[in-house]
Amino acid sequence: MSLMADVLEGHDRSARAPDRDASTALARAVAGLKLHGAIFLRGVYTEAWAYESIPAADATAVLAPGEERIVLFHVIASGRAWIETDDSERRWADAGDVIVLPYGDTHRMGGREAADLAPMAGLLEDPPWAEMPVVQHGQGGEPTHIVCGYLACRDPLFDPRLRALPSVFVVSPPEGPARDWVQASIEYAAQQTALVSDRHFEAPTQVPELLLVEMLKLHLAKAPASESGWVAALRDPVLAPALAAIHGDPDRKWTLIDLAHTAHVSVSLLDERFRAALGLSPIRYLAEWRMHVAEDLLRTTELSVAAVAHRVGYEAEEAFSRAFKRARGMPPSGVRRQG
Repeated sequence: MSLMADVLEGHDRSARAPDRDASTALARAVAGLKLHGAIFLRGVYTEAWAYESIPAADATAVLAPGEERIVLFHVIASGRAWIETDDSERRWADAGDVIVLPYGDTHRMGGREAADLAPMAGLLEDPPWAEMPVVQHGQGGEPTHIVCGYLACRDPLFDPRLRALPSVFVVSPPEGPARDWVQASIEYAAQQTALVSDRHFEAPTQVPELLLVEMLKLHLAKAPASESGWVAALRDPVLAPALAAIHGDPDRKWTLIDLAHTAHVSVSLLDERFRAALGLSPIRYLAEWRMHVAEDLLRTTELSVAAVAHRVGYEAEEAFSRAFKRARGMPPSGVRRQG
């Protein structure tokens, strides 16, 4: 079969039907993640305030000695805050939201009012700590309370080379039991956290682990193929480089041939592996991943619809809006209003 025939065939096969209970399937997929961590910091920030975190490598050395990297998360207990990394847009989070930095990237946070960045290293006492640190910073205005935690995990899901997740994302648990559970769990974990050595806190890992799993489920609920082996696909030697390429550069005009070259396999083999593991052709996965990224940007950033369209590979805002409405059942402006 010719290469062109392979390409055409790769677009014509139908994807298998997804698991109807996507959340349960995704929960099973992430259940095998080996995680350990704790709640380690409380922050009380008053308007106007802003800070820059300590370098990622230093945070890992203090919180999880011996680990290559950590996952960081911030729960907004009250108030409103923005967060950004070197390669992300500024995202906003409100009370009850959870901010996740899956690769533990150095980041900056602040409130509603403009303020100069203060280095966290200057706000936080040097270890050893006799008790959980509480950072208080700002100019005395309206307060924002933030609870911070970390988890160590060596799974490919958190490998920055695969970029399966953005460097930072915000999850808004729905009102009701889910949101109440997050608040209660964080309070409990903070109370149970104890200092076990001069440089290390320890707490029951089940609470931070469950929190991260729940936030992943909510974030990935509309991601392509999350219900059919998406986490396992990241460990596949054929799929991993192709997925990394798509995740890292969703605005590029990828072709099936480009992705096959990236994975160092034939077009037909790449297509076969995508369909077997994810139930989607590579190009269909790319299209759906773009919609997932776009929805995240619309909900948590202040980028215009046109800017979001460009970030996910659309030159014309109108074409993007049509594609988004087909995929999500509402125009981008509707998601922006919800966010």
